[in-house]
Amino acid sequence: DVEVGETVRLYVGNGGVNLSSNFHVIGEIFDKVYREGDLLSPPAQGLQTTLIPAGGAAVVEFTADYPGNYVLVDHALSRLDRGAWGVLHVEGEADPTIFEGEIESGHGH
Repeated sequence: DVEVGETVRLYVGNGGVNLSSNFHVIGEIFDKVYREGDLLSPPAQGLQTTLIPAGGAAVVEFTADYPGNYVLVDHALSRLDRGAWGVLHVEGEADPTIFEGEIESGHGH
């Protein structure tokens, strides 16, 4: 279990021998993605899904902003029946302003 406000870091490996994985946490956007497990280079930012090659890995980070159950999937969703999914449970106080707030353009548009 994770508490609202905590940073989550997941180390995700793809043990498959020939299929890539399209890793995604439903309801989250990754703040940082260390592609192919590369912790030395600057991470990608703001990704929803990341490609993990066969035999490879990635490290993803995000902040758990809202309580609930977040499903971890390989976005090749046909693999759900083969067990390619998990659930991250986030506990804590709900912040309704997350869904009621204003959208900022941020770039003067």
